[in-house]
Amino acid sequence: MSRDDGRRPLIGITAYQDDAAWSVWNQRAALVPQTYVDAVARAGGTPVLLPPQPGGVDHLLDALDGLVLAGGPDIDPARYAAPADPRTGPPHPARDDWESRLLAAALARNLPLLGVCRGMQLLNVELGGTLRQHLPDGSHQIVPARFVRHRIGLVDGSSLAAVLGPAADVSCYHHQAVDRLGTGLRATAWAADGTVEALELAGHRFAVGVQWHPETDPDDLRLFEALLTAGRTTPTHRETAP
Repeated sequence: MSRDDGRRPLIGITAYQDDAAWSVWNQRAALVPQTYVDAVARAGGTPVLLPPQPGGVDHLLDALDGLVLAGGPDIDPARYAAPADPRTGPPHPARDDWESRLLAAALARNLPLLGVCRGMQLLNVELGGTLRQHLPDGSHQIVPARFVRHRIGLVDGSSLAAVLGPAADVSCYHHQAVDRLGTGLRATAWAADGTVEALELAGHRFAVGVQWHPETDPDDLRLFEALLTAGRTTPTHRETAP
């Protein structure tokens, strides 16, 4: 029995734990850019924020129809057995651990997932891949807090090409990139300089990672709609991924 019952799919979005200010308060907060929430909602889903926490992975994923691994800080290089480059950001062990547990459980359930920027890199790392810790300055991250718009090419016959076509203009903001691919992953999009821009996991209902930020483009919801379409056919009793 599937969940394709006409209701809005519940889509989990991983979130930060960070200091934030509002009104007279300056406190530790669980937060995520509003663009992720808006993208899921406008695509027809109900967004659910998933900040780092000590437990509850199975309980949460049993209630969800899909998972978005949001962008964020650099992954600790120790997770792929590499020394830290001086330009790699400080580790965030609580978030790394939380999202790795969510990802592993989602893959085991064949739960549809979309990894965005850091989320794609985490997918690669957790499946045994590695990262390039710093791209040439001024390539994919030029000015702080400003996205770089560039064109990517997609592999014919891939799930992404079926959604986006043979090429797309996307918004990037990253200084790291996929190096060695993780087990079962296929690179399905590249930038002109050879940077891997997308990954797909063979044999999974929908496990896609993109290096760009689709949530920042309010006029193009196709990736989120594809995630929700897969989520609507998620079984009520979770199946085990092949």
